[in-house]
Amino acid sequence: MNQVALVGNITDDPELRYTQSGAALAGFTVAVSHRSKHNEEWQDVTDGFFRCTAWRSVAENASRTLKKGMRVMVVGKLVQRTFEVEGQKRQTVEIQVTHVGPDLQFATAEVAKSTVEGSLAPAAAAG
Repeated sequence: MNQVALVGNITDDPELRYTQSGAALAGFTVAVSHRSKHNEEWQDVTDGFFRCTAWRSVAENASRTLKKGMRVMVVGKLVQRTFEVEGQKRQTVEIQVTHVGPDLQFATAEVAKSTVEGSLAPAAAAG
């Protein structure tokens, strides 16, 4: 099973938009880093910036809840996409989010049941 889990900080507020068919889509980037001791000094080491895409109710709930700088846990499927820009083929890797929430190691959260209903992934990506 292709499943990844990340813990990191959101670099900007999730961007919520809707497809032509009305499905909610939210995109955000998670910066993952760790602390490492080098020459008796602690340093923050960036492991990478990971583009995340959430669909339907996860997208709507994420856009209402998550804000720039929040530490989050993200679980999803690693997906490679190919697209074309000005005649050149490009590739990108992103995480198709199935679960996302605040990391409670350094924060608290107040949880409220959402009234938003829907599927976790786009119909084309389900499988």
